[in-house]
Parts: sequence; structure tokens; C-alpha cells
Amino acid sequence: MNRVHVYYSGNVQGIGFRFAAEDTARALGVRGWVKNLADSRVEIVAEADEKVLEDFLSKLNTYFAGNIKDTEVSTEKSTGGFNDFQIAL
Repeated sequence: MNRVHVYYSGNVQGIGFRFAAEDTARALGVRGWVKNLADSRVEIVAEADEKVLEDFLSKLNTYFAGNIKDTEVSTEKSTGGFNDFQIAL
């Protein structure tokens, strides 16, 4: 299992980004969370097999291509500590 930590910037809040991320993650079996940040970015921590994570991020990038200005992705050691994918506060 792999883990990614992603920051999206641009016009990514108030457009359904978190809900789309949650729906997409659950459909693909991705575990983790998504949340809005005070600086107008969206943060995602997600765990799944590498190909599943690639598909997850690709779907978000495609769907919100007109809204995303920058994406910062880092890989981390998987903790296996998530039971599902949810919107965090």
C-alpha cells in the first residue's frame, strides 16, 4: 500500500472538490481524508495501491483541470490507519 499527501491550489474551494474527492475515493477503495485549508488550498492524504492512487489523482485532476493551478504531491510511508475516506474538518 502507498500513501500520498497532496495540496491543491487555485479555485478549489466552494466548487464541490471535497465531495468529488470523497465520492471518487470511496468508489476506488482509497482510504484517507480531504479538507479545506485556511489559505484556500485543499489537502488530501490518501492510501491505496499505487495504480489506484494514480487513477484517483488523475480523475480529480481531469475533472477540476480548469480550477487547479498547482498541485504538490509527496509520497509517504503508509500507516494503514484509515478505515475509509472522509471529509475532515
